[in-house]
Amino acid sequence: MPPYINEFFDWLKDFSSSPWFYLIIFVIAVFDSVLPVVPSETLVIIGGVAAGSGSLSITFVVLCAASGAFIGDNMSYLLGREASDAITRRYTKTERGKHRLETVIHQIHERGGLLLITARFIPGGRTVLTLACGITRQDRKWFVQWAAAAACIWALYASLLGFIGGKTFEDNHTLAFGVAFTTAISATILIELVRLARKKLRSRAS
Repeated sequence: MPPYINEFFDWLKDFSSSPWFYLIIFVIAVFDSVLPVVPSETLVIIGGVAAGSGSLSITFVVLCAASGAFIGDNMSYLLGREASDAITRRYTKTERGKHRLETVIHQIHERGGLLLITARFIPGGRTVLTLACGITRQDRKWFVQWAAAAACIWALYASLLGFIGGKTFEDNHTLAFGVAFTTAISATILIELVRLARKKLRSRAS
């Protein structure tokens, strides 16, 4: 492996070993729900690897990731509610727009809870769906319950993925990071492929 790659992972190991990394995970998880370009899952996996190698606590990594994701999802939901009237008026001006809005509401009502969980694993999906829940004024209590479940499942998945890699390859953190990232990317691609396949099947059925 080229020396610069090893040097990068050495730096990454030192960077993620600091207790300040808990705060970084929390803050990035918050903003990722509102701005999907922020790589929160990557940082949670890195935190998990650091916990697996003994530098951080896996409990705190999970708590910071889950609480940050939960707060971010609620921020996105509230932003959607604030813009609800303006967006609803815009879409209901035309029959096509009205139909799109009704489709979104129907999908949320039919699969809402599970949709919130699966959307957490789709890049950008969590932001679109949490905003949509706010725009369509879904019940706040319902949203909070499912957002909490989604945040916990996502945080456990990403943290434990890194933690297992860190434990398995404790003496080779370059390999630990590489295996954890590859597994995460593969899982994301698989979820997206399943989602697209199901969408195509539904389109054919209708």
